[in-house]
Amino acid sequence: MSQVVAIEKKVAIVTGGSRGIGRAIVEELFFRGISVAAASNDPAGDEMAQELNTKSLTPEKLSVSHRIVDIADHAATQAFVDDIVKEHGRIDVLVNNAGVTKDGLLLRMSEADWDFVLDINLKGTFNMTKAVLRTMMSQKQGKIINIASVVGLTGNAGQANYAASKAGVIGFTKSIAKEVASRGINVNAVAPGFIETAMTGKLNDAQREAMLVTIPMKRAGKPEDIARVVGFLASPASDYVTGQVITVDGGMVM
Repeated sequence: MSQVVAIEKKVAIVTGGSRGIGRAIVEELFFRGISVAAASNDPAGDEMAQELNTKSLTPEKLSVSHRIVDIADHAATQAFVDDIVKEHGRIDVLVNNAGVTKDGLLLRMSEADWDFVLDINLKGTFNMTKAVLRTMMSQKQGKIINIASVVGLTGNAGQANYAASKAGVIGFTKSIAKEVASRGINVNAVAPGFIETAMTGKLNDAQREAMLVTIPMKRAGKPEDIARVVGFLASPASDYVTGQVITVDGGMVM
């Protein structure tokens, strides 16, 4: 993880921030000198926040907090964001990272499995983004970073719901980027490839080998590979970057 101290105090929200890619993003932003409010449905996020709060490398008073939030619930996301604004007075970065899968061939996919994935992955991104926009617009600055997937670019048999949700996130990213660019708000997406997480850990050896064959670098990525790109997009170094989809996939999609 990068240990870079930010010049100005900032506040970030990271959804799905308790483990895997989300936790790596929380750590990356925190060690860049940004206070982070993580949201998830995982009580383990409380332990993550307590652990990181003992590791601040900067003289400023930074914090990591965690709250259980149903991001598919519009009212709940707005209440969460309102609480963060009340506590910190601002929101500089939003990372829409929370994501779920319910894989299956379309003929066997239930409506409930379709709705579950779209509600978290796509509607959750809509809910959180809408909730922070007024604050960012009043600040005349902000960074919104949506975690998509290479599957949203290529499709994948057995993942019609997941691929549709992530393709939707990509279209959403480009549309909102056009809406708010003149207000000083950057909106970008990161599309991870095959990353070592609990989600990909469910693959059997044959599925894993089949996946690695498609990657020119012949290895899986790590959550930190995604977090470092998010750190760049959250920093002033990306001020002239918006509406982009950055694939982090070892060359899987070219």
